[in-house]
Amino acid sequence: MSDQARPVSAHDRQPDPQRIDVHFHTIPHFFRDAVIAAGRGPTISSGFPAWTPDASLQLMDRHGIAAAILSVSQPGVHFGDDAAAAALARRCNDYMAGLISDRPTRFGAFATVPLPDVDAACKEVAYALDTLKLDGVCLLASYGERFLGDPHFEPLMAELSRRRAVVFIHPNFHPSSRTIQLPYPAFMMEFLFDTTRAAANLVFSGTLDRYPDIRFILAHAGGALPYISWRMSVSPVIDPRLPRLSPDDIMERLGRFWYDTAISAGPSTFGSLDAVARPDRIVFGSDWPYAPESVTTLTVDALTQPDHFDAKRQQAIARDNALPLFPRFAG
Repeated sequence: MSDQARPVSAHDRQPDPQRIDVHFHTIPHFFRDAVIAAGRGPTISSGFPAWTPDASLQLMDRHGIAAAILSVSQPGVHFGDDAAAAALARRCNDYMAGLISDRPTRFGAFATVPLPDVDAACKEVAYALDTLKLDGVCLLASYGERFLGDPHFEPLMAELSRRRAVVFIHPNFHPSSRTIQLPYPAFMMEFLFDTTRAAANLVFSGTLDRYPDIRFILAHAGGALPYISWRMSVSPVIDPRLPRLSPDDIMERLGRFWYDTAISAGPSTFGSLDAVARPDRIVFGSDWPYAPESVTTLTVDALTQPDHFDAKRQQAIARDNALPLFPRFAG
């Protein structure tokens, strides 16, 4: 294949140091140790990947990521003890605030909260957003058997709405997924269904309508949501148990979410995503380090193919669409 004909690779280009990565994880040693002590862990078979702030910055520089919004991934911080969960959430948030203080133009952070303890979560939101000035809040799509949109979380939603918070929704490993007799890692399919269920519940429970000031980002392009969106839109016609929303009503609500590109950047995904997401609500995400650097390379490659994305759209996904959510990185 000639140089002119072969696809552009991230290694062929000069890094463009402009991207804002909204799906970029931190793994402090104390968080890793607490998760392991609780008998939990990531769903990748190799366990927790290596992570340091310096390794993060080096990865960012190699892939033109100007700023990364840090978050703590599943399983979160609650392992049965409310007080321990609150303390671990506070330690994670203080740690991320320290990283931002050291590198304010390179790092942001989504606060960790000790759900399902809603009262403690509301207190931590106040501390993280008011005192630490973090950039938003990370919520898992489900906690135990409950999905976001459940009435249990209503006080937290009111608190987040009052602050017009940016809320990053990351999937959890739902109890029902643990019993499925398939040998495949949860991140490949089950994570996507967790996000899809939460997003559907936010729509049909009326949460999006009650709290329109919360700005929700869905991880992994919304899971399966874009593909099943038309099916969702006609479901109230089929089953009267669903709220009396028209197909247009439902599609309009799905368009209120932001969608990140983490492990979801290819043309087959965008075929559905572009039919659901507003063009200005698709934002860059890498999912590093749980997704290794080779996947970051593939993600950047997929989003910079001129046959699929013109220069204006590449810039929008890489950076411009995220700036209304994180205006402090505009400089």
